[in-house]
Amino acid sequence: MKSSLLFFLMILPSVAPAQSLTRRAFEAQPRFREAALAERRFRHADLLPLFDSLKKVPGFGVEEIGRSTQNRAIFKVKLGKGPVPVLLWSQMHGDEPTATMAIFDLLRFLGKSGDEFDAVRRAILDRCTLHFVPMLNPDGAEAWKRQTALGIDMNRDALRLQTPEGRLLKHLQQSLKPLVGFNLHDPVNRYSAGWSREPSTLGFLAPAYDETLGINPARERAMKLISLMCTELDGLIPGKMGRWNIEYEPRAFGDNIQKWGTSLVLIESGVFPNDPEKQHVRRLTFATLLTALEAIATERYAVASTDRYEALPENARALFDLLIRNATVLVNGEKITYDVAINRQETALFNRPEKWYTRGTVEDLGDLSTFFGTDELDATGLTLEPLEGPLKLGSKADFVLKNVEGNRVWRVENGALRRE
Repeated sequence: MKSSLLFFLMILPSVAPAQSLTRRAFEAQPRFREAALAERRFRHADLLPLFDSLKKVPGFGVEEIGRSTQNRAIFKVKLGKGPVPVLLWSQMHGDEPTATMAIFDLLRFLGKSGDEFDAVRRAILDRCTLHFVPMLNPDGAEAWKRQTALGIDMNRDALRLQTPEGRLLKHLQQSLKPLVGFNLHDPVNRYSAGWSREPSTLGFLAPAYDETLGINPARERAMKLISLMCTELDGLIPGKMGRWNIEYEPRAFGDNIQKWGTSLVLIESGVFPNDPEKQHVRRLTFATLLTALEAIATERYAVASTDRYEALPENARALFDLLIRNATVLVNGEKITYDVAINRQETALFNRPEKWYTRGTVEDLGDLSTFFGTDELDATGLTLEPLEGPLKLGSKADFVLKNVEGNRVWRVENGALRRE
């Protein structure tokens, strides 16, 4: 520890002020953005040219480390020459791509030089050896689904190890013995930071390693890292960070990797208002990962408290995509006041030009005053008329809202709200 702290003190003057790194990285991200990943729906084939390009970057090692159930190649990118191994993987759930985009932005960043971030790069690459596995579940990404081609949730396969992708992940942890591992995901859009209207734009967890929810050195390190990341993110997304449920899950990779001695940091890249393609969240994820790597390299996380992590509100399912409040609905001639909650579900159509289809569905009805909507409409004084059949749970969200004169004021078409 003394030698590591001495290293930190030696390089500190050459590294930009730590408290500003997250913001500076966030603001600089467009310069390093991987333009080939312009939207969040991409396939395994879209990444192959990017891996080929990285093979030409000095200091980068790109290798195929395994094959998926459907025989798609899984690649690892290695860079850095330091004694501290760090492992990062994304898309172990195939329909969770935000961190994959951020990883390729980060790889472009680390491959550059000659700018104001050179000292940060030098600190990271001299102290750490980084191992990136973007798209650990290429079959799931191809089908735009959570599970692998076997129909198994890889993140519940840490014990049986029936999936080749899960076996590969355990082999990486056991062979590389990383000090820190980053398990990178996207949550469903319904999660808020605590029970509030604020979305959980970035959610974190230092998973438990057993039923006692104890804190061993590996978990404490993860908690300190998260505390540091959240403190620096407060200036960018105040109130929009949450912590996932700490309940021990013996089948999950995160919990087991924590038990196996690697400090496991779970980061879930959630939603941000008016960011349907999650490009803003991509920038935040990029900045957060860069901050974490710099903190590992300099060991400045070692002096952090776990208090900020422990103070994070627990994520809750308090949000709907659209919440219409106080609408009047005629039911058998009687006027009933309804709150109407709508969620939009995406289905991949990679074989068609539009690439995906979104269906808006009525998820809940009645008094929803304790819930919130990412988008909301106060429909007081308006009458809601369904366009296809009666208003009921599970029905397609197609209806109009009329004023007292009978004029259409708003329209909801397949879950999307627009003014008439």
